[in-house]
Amino acid sequence: MLFRGQGKGWAQDFREFALRGSMLDMAIGIILGVAFGKIITSFVEDIIMPPIGLIFGHSDGSSLFINLSGQIYPSLAAAKAAGAATINYGLFLNSIFNFVIVAFGVFLFVRQINKLRRAMLPPEVTHKECPYCCTVIPAKAVRCGACTANLEQTSVTSSD
Repeated sequence: MLFRGQGKGWAQDFREFALRGSMLDMAIGIILGVAFGKIITSFVEDIIMPPIGLIFGHSDGSSLFINLSGQIYPSLAAAKAAGAATINYGLFLNSIFNFVIVAFGVFLFVRQINKLRRAMLPPEVTHKECPYCCTVIPAKAVRCGACTANLEQTSVTSSD
């Protein structure tokens, strides 16, 4: 009964908050981001890391590790099962590749959005027309070059 007597109920306030357009857009963005992240993780683990692992003599790059315990383990899973201290640089490389690919994808997306925004901006006004003699003059002019009329009080319009 914390919010009783304050107009709308908290449930209705929350419903209005959750159903705002920006909240729905954000929720859709998060869902798509999670799905995109899974695709990138699969791309790195299943496409990029196997050749890197092959170069280092392993079938999978994510199994690359340095054993700090002094004992020999055939795989990272075996070392983890034994509780050995390891430096898992293969998993770290996976994370770096994931980050770089996601950052590059976001860069391309933002770059495209910025191009679209620039294309949608109105053209810059560079010229105006003298209201007295109809001569096209620079937009910053305060006096017409043809009729010498004072233009400080006139409005600027675009001309193509």
